[in-house]
Amino acid sequence: MLAGLAGTVASLAMLRAAPALSQETPDTESPAPESQAPAPQAQAFSFDWLTDRVREASLVEPAPAEQVEGFLSDLTYDRYQMIQFRTDHTRWSDPGQRMRLQAFHLGWLFREPVHVYEIVDGTAQPLDFSTADFEYRGELADEVPADAQLPGVAGFRLLAALNRADHFDEVISFLGASYFRALGRGNVYGLSARGLAVNTGLSDSEEFPRFIDFWLERPASDNAPMTVYARLESRSVTGAYRFVITPGDTTEVEVTARIFLRSDIRQLGVAPLTSMFMFGGADPDETQDFRPAVHDSEYLVLNMRSGETNVRALNNPPRLASSYMGVQSPQSFGLVQRSRSFEDYLDAEAHYERRPSLIVEPIGDWGQGTIRLIEIPSAFEGNDNIVAYWVPDRPTRRGDSFEVGYRLLWGGEPRGAANPELAQVLRTRAGIAGVAGAEIDPNMRKFVIDFKGGLLSELSAESDVQPEVSTGRGELVGTVLSKISGSDTWRLVLEVRADPGSVVELRAVLKGYDRTLSETWLYQWVRE
Repeated sequence: MLAGLAGTVASLAMLRAAPALSQETPDTESPAPESQAPAPQAQAFSFDWLTDRVREASLVEPAPAEQVEGFLSDLTYDRYQMIQFRTDHTRWSDPGQRMRLQAFHLGWLFREPVHVYEIVDGTAQPLDFSTADFEYRGELADEVPADAQLPGVAGFRLLAALNRADHFDEVISFLGASYFRALGRGNVYGLSARGLAVNTGLSDSEEFPRFIDFWLERPASDNAPMTVYARLESRSVTGAYRFVITPGDTTEVEVTARIFLRSDIRQLGVAPLTSMFMFGGADPDETQDFRPAVHDSEYLVLNMRSGETNVRALNNPPRLASSYMGVQSPQSFGLVQRSRSFEDYLDAEAHYERRPSLIVEPIGDWGQGTIRLIEIPSAFEGNDNIVAYWVPDRPTRRGDSFEVGYRLLWGGEPRGAANPELAQVLRTRAGIAGVAGAEIDPNMRKFVIDFKGGLLSELSAESDVQPEVSTGRGELVGTVLSKISGSDTWRLVLEVRADPGSVVELRAVLKGYDRTLSETWLYQWVRE
């Protein structure tokens, strides 16, 4: 279900200081509101007003979601593709405006209206859309009523002069559940973020909270950021969100989330990221695809406040796989794309080399918790099968509330995607173990990890550099470390044996001269 929804959203969009997780107690004497009634036609707006509203909503059961009617309920996939927002109806297109706004049409998978408001002089005013704002092609041209008011939209996108001063490019879009994604300069859309993950990858039914209302505040000047507020709703949770968006080489989105729990939640995922990994690196293609790699992200990076950087190579596993990395208040974490050459992918349409990396920078002390990585088997590159998020090490029970802040950094080389003080994991490969020509041992696997950069690349081949390698549920048979002749790259070769059905956790880091010289490479080998 996760892969299907996330993949659909992906294809459509191609188109406080400590403790930060602070406890709050809802006012149980507050009157019970209508949980999904849209804002009044003119309402004095503030983030605290929105917070009070979602706090009150958390005390009652959610109202049934609005559903579209009429021709909107009959839109199939093919008919939905016949609809496009009219560029001459773009909102905020007056000269001097830094950001512009376009909407996504309701229908097909998007049957629950989203309401959008603009904040003008501190007051929320509805942004209405009608059929006149969209172009309907083919058979729809004669079927859709002209200038009919729409009950809402599916989502929206914001445009700015990101790559050229004379052209407005899409910078960020909000579409589907609580999914959104952004671009840095020179990027094309790839991975997504979400507002919240609820029971993802557990035996319990996963929830997909939705952003049901948005309030937009245009930049006050050329250098000011764009601010978007959103209201989150699901069966178990409500939330008030603020997104402060600054486009650039690396587009920064500062997020403040105030969360209120309607019911107990087994696992709450904060700052969830969703991406795609089909094949490449240590997990090559088995379908004879001409492309050497297909993925939106290839590594999970976790930066510790101690200075250690963990780099986990991603997989498309034969069965559902999870990895857990316990950490005390991470410095940052995210999903990154390090292979940046066209030759790494040879895809002239998807251009995976231009997909953005996405780094999460916590604001304040997040305390003890776990980074969870979920890898879902997939045979279709349109499905997002990689999920990563922070799980706070604290109960999540009915009546609980907390506030959390973080920055999302989208771009080709965002801060935290690599540690400049250490040699970086340049590539990861895997293959048949043993001596060439000898009988193959199906229980053995060879892993080749190349490191480059930092002080390591300045050392000679004779330097005293040692690998520190460990395995979990597997046997390390052989280890060889050498500097590749004529280069500044060091290669570590590991041979590992494991029984069928094992899930082997691998870890390797290069050390020398009383210091750590490289990032820490991590990998999970699912032995079939």
